[in-house]
Amino acid sequence: MSRTHRTQTLDREVGRAMSALSAAAKRGFGDPALAELVMIRASQLNHCAFCLDMHLRLAGEHGGSEERIALLDAWEEAGDRYSERERAALALTEAVTVLTDGFVPDEVYDFAAEHFDQGELAHLIGLITVINGWNRLMVSRRVPPGGYRP
Repeated sequence: MSRTHRTQTLDREVGRAMSALSAAAKRGFGDPALAELVMIRASQLNHCAFCLDMHLRLAGEHGGSEERIALLDAWEEAGDRYSERERAALALTEAVTVLTDGFVPDEVYDFAAEHFDQGELAHLIGLITVINGWNRLMVSRRVPPGGYRP
């Protein structure tokens, strides 16, 4: 099947459900700049060009600096460019996204739980889950970057 055949529109019901989940997770998380970092990092790991393009744009709108966004792929080595709270969110993002061992390591979850209350942590996991879902929808359909319109 060619790329053009795969980029057909998403089923409206699925799209509405995913959008509602995205909105609920973002609303309950309350930190739009960090939410965008999380969504960019998951999209990097999942090689989703469409979502990367979209969330890079949104990160700029929420005050994300070019330097911090450019260093995101190497956040663990970026020193003090990211706060402990951001580092906890990014570590959890990677653990949930990759799941190489079939589970999120206790130390990663505990690190996140030190920096987020129960409600924030639930919404953070919701954000990570929904961006992974969006990534898989877009990558499987080979949706190219550039189509995002606010």
